[in-house]
Amino acid sequence: MKLTALNALIAAVEEGSLRAAARRLKLSQPAVTKMIRELEREVAAPVLQRSTGGVLPTQQGKVLYEHARRALRELDDAQVLIEQLGGHMVGDLVVAAVPMAVVTLLPEAMRTFAVECPGVQLCVREELYFGQLSLLREGAVDLAICPVPDSLAPGEFEIEHLQTLEMAVVARPGHPLARARHLRQLREAAWVFTSRLGKSSYARRLFEAAGLEPPEPRCIVNSTLALLSLVCQGDHIALMPLVLARHPTLSPHLSIIPLQEGPLTLPLGALTRREGMLKPALRQFMLHLHRAVGHASARW
Repeated sequence: MKLTALNALIAAVEEGSLRAAARRLKLSQPAVTKMIRELEREVAAPVLQRSTGGVLPTQQGKVLYEHARRALRELDDAQVLIEQLGGHMVGDLVVAAVPMAVVTLLPEAMRTFAVECPGVQLCVREELYFGQLSLLREGAVDLAICPVPDSLAPGEFEIEHLQTLEMAVVARPGHPLARARHLRQLREAAWVFTSRLGKSSYARRLFEAAGLEPPEPRCIVNSTLALLSLVCQGDHIALMPLVLARHPTLSPHLSIIPLQEGPLTLPLGALTRREGMLKPALRQFMLHLHRAVGHASARW
């Protein structure tokens, strides 16, 4: 299959029409149509079907689209790796990170890395813990910074330990439960969980570790901004990294509930795919990330 034809399919699927795909590729529409027909002959199946608004991928087209995206991404990565091995620090690095890392670690790591590798563009995706690994598996990101799951299959990823997180229960200043001393006092509180379904929340693990039945969440969010809005402007309480709760930007708006039960601790790791060679720029960024951990520990 020709790379130009695969690019034509990708553009058609993502743009939703052959005309828009042609504009994106700076080609004529008949040229794009011809490439799609050649692909269909090669795979002996239709890959696009016309709709009222343009084109949609068939089932076969969806399969070819996903594999084409992956293949072209791998080729792009190979070209960047070759250039970096030759001493040319160019290209980009895509980092997926939990909000705590975005706020406390990445600013310093990115600042010092930019001085050493000004030709490398950093792309940051803020993702809650459940979104990290799928992006890493797909090859959509180069690095994931997140709590290391207990259920992670041994050997699936390369893992570098960054620090141990302490998770704090937080509420707004003046909350009726802000002076609670025991977790059982919070059993009936309006909890906010950060989870897809609320079944794997860290707040549940906190209660279970104390031998208590976990509460049912009043609300489930997949955004730190949503969590902070509910906690800071209402009577909800939630679990969040202590270092984030103490950050100067957030600490005036949060009250850390001083529970006698020990904090829930989580290992924060930097995860990369195991297969293939790491980009030299990624190895350099990891060094800056470890330095940023020490910098953050000294500040907060």
